[in-house]
Amino acid sequence: MNSEAKHSLHLVIWLAFVCLVVYLMIVVGGVTRLTQSGLSMVDWRPIMGVVPPLTSDDWQQTFEAYKQYPEYQKINKGMSLAEFKQIFYWEYGHRVLGRLIGIIYFLPFVVFLAVGRVEKRWQPRLWMALLLGGLQGLMGWYMVKSGLVDVPYVSHYRLAAHLMLAMLILAFLFWLILDMLAVKRPEVSASQSSISLWLLVLLVIQLVLGAFTAGLDAGYGFNTWPLMHGQFLADAALMMSPFWLNFVENGVMIQFVHRWIGALLVLGILWFAFKARGTALFGASMILLGVTLVQFALGVTTLLYRVPVVLGSLHQAVACLMLLALVYCVYLSRRPREAQ
Repeated sequence: MNSEAKHSLHLVIWLAFVCLVVYLMIVVGGVTRLTQSGLSMVDWRPIMGVVPPLTSDDWQQTFEAYKQYPEYQKINKGMSLAEFKQIFYWEYGHRVLGRLIGIIYFLPFVVFLAVGRVEKRWQPRLWMALLLGGLQGLMGWYMVKSGLVDVPYVSHYRLAAHLMLAMLILAFLFWLILDMLAVKRPEVSASQSSISLWLLVLLVIQLVLGAFTAGLDAGYGFNTWPLMHGQFLADAALMMSPFWLNFVENGVMIQFVHRWIGALLVLGILWFAFKARGTALFGASMILLGVTLVQFALGVTTLLYRVPVVLGSLHQAVACLMLLALVYCVYLSRRPREAQ
C-alpha cells in the first residue's frame, strides 16, 4: 500500500463497513420481497418509525391499520396477529437497516469533514453517495405506495428502480474504495477493456430483468429448464400487444429473456477469462467466472424448485457479488490515468 492509500485508510475502513451494511440491506430486501412482507407497514415515519409496536394495544392498532389496505382484504383475509407479526418484522428490519445505513454514513462523514480528514478530491463523490442514499429511502416508500392502492402488488418498475439504485450505491462506493486504495491498473488491450464494459451493460440489463421477474412473480411458473414445459419459448410469452410490451410486462417473456441472458453472461465471462489468460487480469477474471457459475447454478435451481425463500435470497445475494466482481474487472481494465 503506497503512502497515498495509507492517508485515506480511515475512509476506506468506514466505506467498507457501509458497503457491508448496504449489501446486507439488499439481501434483507430480497427476503422481504420473497416473504411477501413489503406491504405490512402502511405508513412512512422516518423518525418515529424506528420504534416498533411495544404493547398489545400498539400491535392491535398496527394490525387494524394493515386491515384497511388491499393486501389484507384481497390476499391475507383472516390472517392472525401472530402471522402479521412475522411479515411485519421483515419489513421493519429492512427499514431500520436503511436508517442505520444513514447514521453510519452521515455521522462519520460529518466528523471526518469537521476534523479535516477528507481530501477535497473525495468530497464531491462522498456528497453524491449521501444524496443517492437519501433518494433510495424516498424510492423505497414510492415503491411501497404503489401496492397500497387497488392492486396489492408493488409496481415491478418501481421495484426494479429501488433495487438498481441500491446496486448503484454499492458499486459506486466500491469503486470509490478502489480509487482511495490507489489500486494499480495494469496495461490491458483495448478489446479486454471493451469486453468488460459490454459485460457490465449486459449484467445491468439482467439485474433489471431479475427485478421484473421478482415483481411479476414470474419465477413461479414454467419451472423447467432449459425448455419451458417442452417449448423453447412458451406460447404465453407472446400474448400481449403491441409486441414490445411482452418484454416489460409479460412475466413469461421476461423469464425467458432472463434465462438466456444469464447463459449469455456465462459464455461472455468465459470468453473474457480466456482472453485474460497470461495477463494481470486473469486472477480477477477467474474470480468473476467462479461467482458467475455459482450464480447461474443458483438461478436454475431456484427456478426448478419454484423460488424457495432460501434459494431466492441466495440468488440475489450472489448477484451483488457478481456485480462487484465485474466492477472490479472493469476498474482494472480501464487504461491507467496519467494523473490522479
